[in-house]
Amino acid sequence: MADILPPADCTTMRDVRAGVDALDAQLVALLATRFGYMDAAARIKPERGQVRDEARKAQVIANAQAHARDMGVPEAVVGELWERLVEASIAYELAAFDRR
Repeated sequence: MADILPPADCTTMRDVRAGVDALDAQLVALLATRFGYMDAAARIKPERGQVRDEARKAQVIANAQAHARDMGVPEAVVGELWERLVEASIAYELAAFDRR
């Protein structure tokens, strides 16, 4: 496999696509770890009603938006992505809770 170049060093669409594909694989690996934490939360929380925590959800999204702002990434886009990620995580955790 070819070396993955930083975005600023890409000169062809092949370079760009290789970087995106490699990064996507890393993102999925990170998501697998994140969902592992949802499994842990489902195991640790004593009651199903504790799975949805709106205050924590808001905090997680705000944290992601702050990181985006610090890195110069569109804050609104990150907020929308994290809204979907957190809702998917809650659904996953509820299912994990129900399986235990």
